[in-house]
Amino acid sequence: MPNQPVSGNDLARFSGLQTFMRLPAAETAEGLDVGFIGIPMDHGTSWRSGTRFGPKQLRAESAMIRPYNLQTGAAPFDSLNMADLGDVAVNTFNLSDTIRIITETYDAYLKHDIIPVGLGGDHTLTLPILRAIAKKHGPVALVHVDAHADVNDEMFGERETHGTVFRRAYEEGLLVPEKVWQVGLRGTGYTAEDFDEARGWGFNMVTAPEIWHRSLTPLGTQIREAIGQTKTYITYDIDSLDPAFAPGTGTPEIGGLTTPQAMELIRALRGLNIVGCDLVEVSPPYDPSGNTALTGANLIFELLSILPGVHYR
Repeated sequence: MPNQPVSGNDLARFSGLQTFMRLPAAETAEGLDVGFIGIPMDHGTSWRSGTRFGPKQLRAESAMIRPYNLQTGAAPFDSLNMADLGDVAVNTFNLSDTIRIITETYDAYLKHDIIPVGLGGDHTLTLPILRAIAKKHGPVALVHVDAHADVNDEMFGERETHGTVFRRAYEEGLLVPEKVWQVGLRGTGYTAEDFDEARGWGFNMVTAPEIWHRSLTPLGTQIREAIGQTKTYITYDIDSLDPAFAPGTGTPEIGGLTTPQAMELIRALRGLNIVGCDLVEVSPPYDPSGNTALTGANLIFELLSILPGVHYR
């Protein structure tokens, strides 16, 4: 039988090992369908640090989540074997070395047939993950939910930061450009042409004002149909949400998604051939209440609920 989260009726939710959803900890990905991988880093950020504490708090807040999705009927733990693989041993003094370590760690895990779920950590981490994913699966479609497009060329002369991820991924051939969807973009920019180049690559960009006051189920359906069965990676930046819902992040922007919109979007993506995902940019020091990490943990559960092979009751 697949691993099950420890029930709150068997052990108080504030007790026990701090793994994601109180699943077993694992040393290896062998025998797993899904592995949770913490990436505690914030040295790729350009504004507020603190995301190094994101994985720990995402795990802590996930203890409240129960294994069955009453709203959708998804029972992800009945059909997929999941465990927490712990944290990547990042070099906290060296960003480029950390990027290398992340790719090598994922390379090792992806020798097994697992879907990796990254717990961030700043958004720089998605680039080394995509490098490992592309080695195994080839170029992938991408669903990127974020306030920012992260397509800068350089930041302070550096080419690998949380704001340059998807330009590098495009340049390196890690993505299928016409099947890249970026949702929730907003805020201020440097020029009126900030997004034009990425649109020229084929990226599909949906700004936040285009979807204000709307259900995101139709958009999710459009994305799913456009991507089809191309292997897909989903990266979810918590700052895609309005700061009213997720203040604990490094680069907040007003006018973002609501939590119901976030859930609608993810649920509408069910049917995609997902080969990996991550949730990034949770910065606990900026939300002492823990609500941002609680929201992030629940969105990860929503992502688990749409993985290939998940049983619906």
